[in-house]
Amino acid sequence: MEMVQISHRILVGYASKDGATKEASGIIAEVLKKKYNVTVDLIDLKKTSPKLEEYDKLVVGAGVRAGKVYSDALKFLKQNFESKKVAFFVCCGGAGDPKKYEEAYKNYVTDVLANYPNLKPISTEAFGGRMKILGKTVFDTFDSKKIKNWAEKIDF
Repeated sequence: MEMVQISHRILVGYASKDGATKEASGIIAEVLKKKYNVTVDLIDLKKTSPKLEEYDKLVVGAGVRAGKVYSDALKFLKQNFESKKVAFFVCCGGAGDPKKYEEAYKNYVTDVLANYPNLKPISTEAFGGRMKILGKTVFDTFDSKKIKNWAEKIDF
């Protein structure tokens, strides 16, 4: 019988521009650290390409701008996640508006993940975000409580 090495680390990888997805990822990492009593590596996918073989549990977060999910996260999703438990989320302004949530979830979670048929996430969600133009916040639908509640329900 082959021994399967289980990592006692969780990866939370994110692609963020205005910081909402980075902040959400930090909240998720803290919750998972406490819940599972393990090391959680928080990695900016724009700066680093983590070694997937080092993890069997991952959370991938992506920001959305102008109707497009950030390419650094999409590039990361092209890898082979076979035998890995993966949770996926996006941060976008529309997801924070109850009237636009369903559409945002469909566009940026359901439709995006349909392009990665080998990825079978154990949990997905769409959170609000924020946008700054010339340093001024134009809108802010970020909800840290919703993010924390979702992270607590991730069942690795």
